[in-house]
Amino acid sequence: MSTSKKTKPKRQWEDVAREAQEYRDASIGRVPGITEISARLESLNALPKCSLDIPGKVLELKDIKITQCLPEDLVAMLGKGEISAVEVTTAFLRRAALAQRLTNCITELLPERALARAKELDDYFEQHRKPIGPLHGLPISVKEMIGMKELGLNAGYVAWWGKTATENAHVLDILWNAGAVFHARTTQPQSMMHLETDNNLYGVTVNPSNRNVSSGGSSGGEGALIGIGGSCLGIGSDVGGSIRSPAANCGIYGLKPTAFRIPTDGWCSTMAGADPIPGVIGPMSTSLEGIKLFMKTILDSQPWLSEPALIPMPWNTSIQISDTQPLKIAITWNDGVVTPHPPLTRALQALVSQLQTLPNLEIVDWHPYLHDEAWAIISSLYFTDGGAEDAATIAESGEPWRPLTTWMIKQNPCVKKLTPQKLYYWQEEREAYRKEYAKVWNETASGESGRMVDVILCPAGPGVALKHDTARYWGYTSQWNLLDYPAVVFPVGKVDKDKDVATKNFKPMTDIDEDHWKLYDAEEFDGLPISLQLVGRRFDDEKVLAILEYIKQRTVLPFIDSQ
Repeated sequence: MSTSKKTKPKRQWEDVAREAQEYRDASIGRVPGITEISARLESLNALPKCSLDIPGKVLELKDIKITQCLPEDLVAMLGKGEISAVEVTTAFLRRAALAQRLTNCITELLPERALARAKELDDYFEQHRKPIGPLHGLPISVKEMIGMKELGLNAGYVAWWGKTATENAHVLDILWNAGAVFHARTTQPQSMMHLETDNNLYGVTVNPSNRNVSSGGSSGGEGALIGIGGSCLGIGSDVGGSIRSPAANCGIYGLKPTAFRIPTDGWCSTMAGADPIPGVIGPMSTSLEGIKLFMKTILDSQPWLSEPALIPMPWNTSIQISDTQPLKIAITWNDGVVTPHPPLTRALQALVSQLQTLPNLEIVDWHPYLHDEAWAIISSLYFTDGGAEDAATIAESGEPWRPLTTWMIKQNPCVKKLTPQKLYYWQEEREAYRKEYAKVWNETASGESGRMVDVILCPAGPGVALKHDTARYWGYTSQWNLLDYPAVVFPVGKVDKDKDVATKNFKPMTDIDEDHWKLYDAEEFDGLPISLQLVGRRFDDEKVLAILEYIKQRTVLPFIDSQ
């Protein structure tokens, strides 16, 4: 007689998602003052398309003033004892709770942990009359896939709900020792491989400037939270644009560092350990100084001593740019594959016209080298198992595939299971392409000045924030992941529907270009942030940020440092 083994019935994925959302909502419900905030928000009736003005109508004046401060100003005030860590943490917890209601950007808030930490820091300052470190009392938000001891680590998969981290990610320990307060954990997409942030546990994260468009991805929870002021410094990750896409969409600063400078031990993904295209951790902030503060703090701790894969390269604060030294900036008007939408071209033209007036600054055009081939290489190396592990993780819970997961894995002709020989082939192609691109850059030393290009100024994407589920072109960001070049995204203005009119008789360069051009909607995109990107060669992270600082100081574009 045969017998069957009894198995525990698998939970419906919808029930798991409901539990995840209830857990998140409970964490928000423990934020001091949340009842009053919720009541004021309810009095506004329906949520507006643009949420940026809502904090000013709902929060207390003291909280508004604190959360409008830039990170460098906050650490200065905290370091002098002019404001307490508890006051700052409470204000950001409240604004982050509101941000969740407005954009759906939070996986959980940490009110008890954060306020206990803030009290500990205030007690330390009271006793020693000095800060504990360079980030003393500064609230920092964290993308959920970056492990936090004893807290959940689902990376956007329903099957991983209930999984917890056994220790802090290395980067968090460094920030903690520098005095940071972790107050919020933020959303990411299913598979981590979208320039959109949506998953079946929490739903879609929307843009603070317009809920009808994307906050970007995969660090879109960070982008939305920082963009609406619920954090002023946060941590994202980037393997194809995942820091820069949300930074651009939400009008903040975001840096993709050179790989193996910032620690990655302790993050979570289905392909952890596979690094044909190394992912990086990097900062997102309301200010450029916040980006520099993060980088200096991490590298001053000498993280390579405990994470041997890292390059032993301290942060160089001596690199500064002035009018007296020559500078050569190359401009990418398009990448030869997809034409940037009108707002980006206008922004580039406006910035270039100002840069051309600066002394000792040479402007040249950048001629992109086979960027279409770059996408074939990088997308062949993203899923060396053909997406099998992602598919299995999705199937484990029975959750549906999100549209952009389907597009990236199932509809991408480059995603195939690679034999060892094919993997070696594509890695050789990667190295050959990097060598060829280096040659192209080296050849920019020819010409009248004989100076090599210092940085490339280019779009941060093919458009501003796009409508949901339509971000299907990564080339303006993934290009630099393939080359492992550092790249910083920065805001320069906003879309103006009267100025940013689509070109008549548009002539596409490729079929992808034609499809992407049809996504532009001047009426819908009116008022969205416009961002650009500055790119340097490997390990020129400090130089890239120094040149951006110089550009900020010497131009009058409406840079946006905070909301």
